[in-house]
Amino acid sequence: MDEIEKLEKALHIEDVDRRFLLKVVQPALNGLLDGSISTLAPLFAAAYATGNPHIAFLVGASAAVGAGISMAFSEALSDTGTLTGRGHPYMRGLIVGATTFIGGILHTLPFLISNFDLALYLAYGVVGLELVAIAYIRYRYFKTGFWSSMLQVVLGGALVFTAGVLIGSA
Repeated sequence: MDEIEKLEKALHIEDVDRRFLLKVVQPALNGLLDGSISTLAPLFAAAYATGNPHIAFLVGASAAVGAGISMAFSEALSDTGTLTGRGHPYMRGLIVGATTFIGGILHTLPFLISNFDLALYLAYGVVGLELVAIAYIRYRYFKTGFWSSMLQVVLGGALVFTAGVLIGSA
C-alpha cells in the first residue's frame, strides 16, 4: 500500500468518525446537557418547597418526560439533515429525546427514597456525576480541554440548580 492509499484510508476513517460525531454523539450530548441541566430547577424547587421526596420525584419525572418529548420534536423538526449531513431527523430526534429523558431522570430517581435528606444528598451526587460525564464526553469527542469543559458545564448546572433552590426556598 503506497502513501496515497494510506492517506485515503485514514481520511475515510476520519470521515466515518466525523459522521458518527454529527449523527450520534452530538445529538446525544445535546440531550444529556439539556436533560441534566434543564430539569434541575423544577426538581430542586419542588424538593425545597415541599420537603416531600414523592412530590419532588413526580415533578422531576414529569420534567424529564416533558423535556425528552420536547427536545425530540425540536431536534427532528429543526434540520432535515440533507444540507448539514447530520443524519435522518427522526433518528436524531430519538437520540436527543432519549438522552434528554435519561439526563433528567437520573437525578430524579433518588427521590424514590422516602428519607428526604438521603434522597437529597444522593441527588446531589448524581448531578455531580452527570456533569463530570458530560464534561468528559465533550473532552473525549470534541477535543475541548477537560477542566475548561468542567468549568463550563458545572457553571451552567450551578446557575440552574441555584435558581431552583432559591425559588423553592421562597
